[in-house]
Amino acid sequence: MTPTITDAMAVIRKYAPNFNPKVGIILGSGLSSLAEQIVNPITIPYQAFGLISSVVAGHSSLLVMGLLNNVPVVCLKGRVHLYEGAPYDALRLLVRLVKSLGAQTLIVTGASGSLRPEVGAGELMAITDHINMQPGNPLLGPNDESIGPRFVSLEEAYDPYLIESLARAASRLNISLAKGVYLSVLGPSFETPAEIRAFRTLGADCIGMSVVPEVIVARHCGLKVLGVAAITNLAVGLSQEKVSHEGTLQYGETAARKLVKLIPEFIKELE
Repeated sequence: MTPTITDAMAVIRKYAPNFNPKVGIILGSGLSSLAEQIVNPITIPYQAFGLISSVVAGHSSLLVMGLLNNVPVVCLKGRVHLYEGAPYDALRLLVRLVKSLGAQTLIVTGASGSLRPEVGAGELMAITDHINMQPGNPLLGPNDESIGPRFVSLEEAYDPYLIESLARAASRLNISLAKGVYLSVLGPSFETPAEIRAFRTLGADCIGMSVVPEVIVARHCGLKVLGVAAITNLAVGLSQEKVSHEGTLQYGETAARKLVKLIPEFIKELE
């Protein structure tokens, strides 16, 4: 049984009784090095909340609190994946913990395949919108009005002001930043060439197996969202290179080196 927010907050307050982050960050596959930049970290494993740790390489399943560029942040180092059989309850708990701790902004990152040949492996893409091709929705079931409304608008799920702030930070650092629409599939199988052709027709610019459920939960509870896709490969059919999770981690590290510079710079502007 997934613990309640009250139970999880009680665990956190044992370690950090007075910590109130301004920003939450979710780190995807191969992007965990950003958490290593956090100063004076307080680290709590997801297991302390009664959640099962991910067994996917590149996901440490740790909640890390501390200072990033002198701004208090809470970082989810690794996410829970629906394709591992994780329940929506676990995903909702982690995102709502960010809100309960006091954060107003959530930065969601994820390893993604590019559907645009000019945006290759190792590049970054600011997510401007999404297409949800997952078979469910994390808000299914009874709604708690104390958390958010029954019907939440996703018209500007990815905050335009935050996207422009990120673009300015990238410009100052001379980091290339594309913008585009993220399409989310359940996984864990990679897409077929026919599916990629269809998704390009739908208007998708990159594709991954996460991000969207977390963004829906975040918007439901009132968090402003910035999404950043770390491009780890060209989608199948657009390159001769075979798509693999090993490649995802390898090129995720290339993108992570950019994120380690970009996110702290962005947070400074946000502050």
